[in-house]
Amino acid sequence: MSDLHKHVSDLEAKSATAARLFDIRRIIGGLFVVYGIIVTIAGITASDADLKKAEDININLWTGLAMLALGLFFLVWLWLRPMVVPAAEPETEPKEGNE
Repeated sequence: MSDLHKHVSDLEAKSATAARLFDIRRIIGGLFVVYGIIVTIAGITASDADLKKAEDININLWTGLAMLALGLFFLVWLWLRPMVVPAAEPETEPKEGNE
């Protein structure tokens, strides 16, 4: 029975690691940071013609910075409040009796 208990414990540890790895905050935050960097670079390198089209508002720069801020918010949230995987309660076997 000890070998089975060890195997179950190993699977629970792997499951907890996978749950933390695929936390939705990590995925959303990472994507927003990556896309924010790309859009911010597009905003920094915008030409005068591009700015004229947008009525002299560098929309790529402002959108990229907002995306970076949102992505960093999700990653900081993940860092401050990590997901806690609830521990599985051990199953108790029913007692045999005259009930």
